Amino acid sequence: MVWVLIGIVIVLVLLALWAVFAYNGLIKLRNLVQEAWHQIDVELKRRHDLIPNLVETVKGYATHERGTLEEVIRARAAAVGGASTPATAAQNENVLTQALGRLMAVAEAYPDLKANQNFMALQGELSSTEDRIAAGRRYYNANVRELNTKVETVPTNIIAGFGKIGKEEYFEVDAPARNAPNVSFGAGSGAGGPGAPVGADPGSPVQPSSVEFGQAAAPTATGQPGQAPSGPYQQPQQPQTPQSPQDGPPPYGQSGPPQPGSQGPGYTPPGGNFPGGGQPPAGPPPQR
Repeated sequence: MVWVLIGIVIVLVLLALWAVFAYNGLIKLRNLVQEAWHQIDVELKRRHDLIPNLVETVKGYATHERGTLEEVIRARAAAVGGASTPATAAQNENVLTQALGRLMAVAEAYPDLKANQNFMALQGELSSTEDRIAAGRRYYNANVRELNTKVETVPTNIIAGFGKIGKEEYFEVDAPARNAPNVSFGAGSGAGGPGAPVGADPGSPVQPSSVEFGQAAAPTATGQPGQAPSGPYQQPQQPQTPQSPQDGPPPYGQSGPPQPGSQGPGYTPPGGNFPGGGQPPAGPPPQR
């Protein structure tokens, strides 16, 4: 009985220790989320402070762009007014970002404004501030994801329920959509379009075949062009030019030079000179 009580006590102590560690882990994650949000808030305030100076600089060169300038001022006022949650702040910042994008598009039409040193400095500061906001947003969202996972999963969700630790909201800023360029090389298989046959290069030694490129077939043995031979193609033999007795090699079967008068129209070499009964090999008669 005593050992059972001791075992129960040990189990209760282990559960209490685990609950303490789990609660402390949740509190640590919540503090990290709050710290990350404060860093984002600092950068957002810096961004809001840069916008009035940017608007005044643009106003000196583009006085007739009153609608765009007023839109930027209204969006900044809504963002500076503060938001109760990160989701609401993200919506206000999205509107402000879109208004600033239109303001920068207007500035592209004024070369003198783009060359202004004050405008270039403000634009550089605004760009670097937005980069820091993006980095802080990634850090904040990573901590929010880890905290929300602990709050929703078992068994830490039990400790979160007792400690009244809830889920946190993400800070999501809509990025401008990037559409892929539509590249078209023409339609159909006509001239210049895809599927059109490509002619042979005049300087290429390889000529295209008649079937693929639609050229006329070579004349066949029957003398009629455009008809392919029924059997495998055989290259016609060229007539052989007889060699002179002085320059060419001696006739087959003779070891010395040819005898005078031994060659003629009816000349037949001895039987031992040609294999197969002494008949000369088939071939065209020598031309005189």
